[in-house]
Amino acid sequence: MDSDLDVDGTTLFHRTMPFTERLGIEVLSHSAGLVRARIAHDPTLCTLGGTLHGGVLMALADSAAAVCAHLNLPEGAQGTTTIESRTSFLRAVRAGHATASARPLQAGRRVIVVETEIHDDEGRLAAKVTQSQAVR
Repeated sequence: MDSDLDVDGTTLFHRTMPFTERLGIEVLSHSAGLVRARIAHDPTLCTLGGTLHGGVLMALADSAAAVCAHLNLPEGAQGTTTIESRTSFLRAVRAGHATASARPLQAGRRVIVVETEIHDDEGRLAAKVTQSQAVR
C-alpha cells in the first residue's frame, strides 16, 4: 500500500464491506466530517470505451457514504442502510483513480444524508451523489 493510504480505514472498509476489497477500494482518510476513498482505473472495471463503469463509481460512492453515515450515528444506533441514492455523472474516468469524498449534510436520529463527490486525478468532478441512509 502507498504511504498516503489510511490503513485502518481500508481495513474497516474491507472487513465491513468485503465487496470493496474485491473492487480494490483504498481509503485515504476517514472521520465523521469527511471520508475519502479511491479506486484505480482497471480495464476489468470498464465499459467498452475504457471508461470506469458507472456502477463502479456508484459502489465507490455508496461505500464512502456508508462509512461516513456510520461515523455519524447517534448514540445507541446500530448501523445504517441506504434508502435512496441519486447520482449525476458529469465526466468519464479513463485513467488513474476515481476519488470519492463523502461529507454528512444532515445527521439526524432516523436518517443521515451524505453528499459524495467523485473526482479524477486532475481534480475534475466526475460524479455527484446524494444519499439518504436510514438509521437502525
